[in-house]
Amino acid sequence: MIRRALRGFGGFWWNFLIGDTPEFFFVTSVVVVVAYALHRERTVGVIVLPVIVLGALALSTLRVRARK
Repeated sequence: MIRRALRGFGGFWWNFLIGDTPEFFFVTSVVVVVAYALHRERTVGVIVLPVIVLGALALSTLRVRARK
């Protein structure tokens, strides 16, 4: 009973966080870590974080376009 509940709980979080696109979870994690690492370097963070997000968005868009 407990094993089934833990398995269901873990499955819920896996589907909630990872879902169909694990790259979004990975990129979000990278952005959070980089933001924390650069929290004292505001100017660098303002430049680096959008570059990471735009790069991930571009790669994701290219990946979807290649599928079609």
